[in-house]
Amino acid sequence: MQCKQPFRRLRLNFISRAATAILAIAVVFALTVVMSPLAQAQKPATSVAWPEKVLFSFNGTDGSGPTAGLIFDAAGNLYGTTSGGGTHGVGTVFELTPTAGGGWTEKELYNFCSQDNCTDGGRPVAGLIFDAAGNLYGTTNGGGSYRGGTVFELTSTAGGGWAETVLHSFNCFSVADGCAPLAGLIFDAAGNLYGTTSQGGAYNGGNCSSTGCGTVFELTPTEGGGWTEQVLHNFGNSTDGNAPYAGLIFDAAGNLYGTTLFGGTYGFGTVFELTPAGAETVLHSFNPYNGTDGYYPYAGLILDAAGNLYGTTFYGGTYGVGTVFELTPTAGGGWTEKELYNFCSQDNCTDGGTPYAALIFGAGGDLYGTTEGGGTYGSGTVVELMAAAGGWTEKVLYSFCAQSNCPDGAAPYAGLIFDATGNLYGTTFLGGVHTNGNGWGTVFELTPVYPCARCSQRALHEGDVLPAEGRDVLELEQEQERDRTN
Repeated sequence: MQCKQPFRRLRLNFISRAATAILAIAVVFALTVVMSPLAQAQKPATSVAWPEKVLFSFNGTDGSGPTAGLIFDAAGNLYGTTSGGGTHGVGTVFELTPTAGGGWTEKELYNFCSQDNCTDGGRPVAGLIFDAAGNLYGTTNGGGSYRGGTVFELTSTAGGGWAETVLHSFNCFSVADGCAPLAGLIFDAAGNLYGTTSQGGAYNGGNCSSTGCGTVFELTPTEGGGWTEQVLHNFGNSTDGNAPYAGLIFDAAGNLYGTTLFGGTYGFGTVFELTPAGAETVLHSFNPYNGTDGYYPYAGLILDAAGNLYGTTFYGGTYGVGTVFELTPTAGGGWTEKELYNFCSQDNCTDGGTPYAALIFGAGGDLYGTTEGGGTYGSGTVVELMAAAGGWTEKVLYSFCAQSNCPDGAAPYAGLIFDATGNLYGTTFLGGVHTNGNGWGTVFELTPVYPCARCSQRALHEGDVLPAEGRDVLELEQEQERDRTN
């Protein structure tokens, strides 16, 4: 079967080769990739539907084009970034606060390029993380003292506002520094920050940017309140990967794992490991020539309790429009890659295609993610993958642009996050009620609906207890409809 429906190819004007969206991984002082209580809701039964609700539609002046995921604070407020829009047109940091009536109120916490020459940064395409004190940290793809992007901190002030501090300005013209970060950050237990830059570093040439093949960096706080940057790895040497678009994760031993968009044995991307001693190993080079492997992994990785890695590729696989893959460590110290799902396995790619963002785990080990394209309406999906005997099965939870002009959103480049009751939250790059031809983007919620036995059409949601009787709400509705017509 070939994919019969073309996908819209969206490209942000400030990044070459491809659009940018990196899943923001909210990891605070953690060395292992484990899901927080917000991501560990208990699932008593298989959901029968996931109705969508748009919590907020951007209008351009309050931000536009969110390409990153969201994080929660302890009070249930959502935080994220927009890659464009805002007061100066180059992006914002925003907060969404739930209201008593069931709605959400949006507030811009910071508008980038508020300083001359955008020395405070611009174009944040990655998500945010919190520290223990509630300060926000993130990156911008542009701006800064050298216009190569920044690492920034936002600190709440006594008057209810937020003050921004640039912790590091990247310099594309220095071989000792990276530049153009597209991914978010993670903390280690000591409070150091780690991330990647898609350009810069000691090597260039090949299919690297002219300003370098990218780096892995660490920022360490100093006694005087500043931060010192150290480049831990320079990409682009021999068959090493290059252009890391995604962020990093730690394992329990302190090793870092990530992906590169290009490079490797075949030039189509890698999965790599970086030890605390600074030694880098390519765990897998994606091979588009074997007909089954994916390639171009824009997204980062997640790690299960057994030490297996999971991720997505934007292209490749059996049908050419992306895969979900697993890497399993072997006894000899190597890693074995396996495609868990090939997108566009259904006619017209109604199962989704071109996944841009990373995955998350749900209760029971199911995988959840988004695809930028495909779905019933060709504008992206939210999907769930469930382990089954002999493989994995996929279920589309929602197809975007289900309504005229896509007020429900379109093109989800970012990943997802669970709340404590099992609802999913995310962003779309396009769509929403404020149309400008394509829309400015949305923040959305998906709520699972579960079978309910003899419950007067009351829908059960994640965390509810199922009645003991066997019939579910769908059967009851059919029975009641028959009674009305007889």
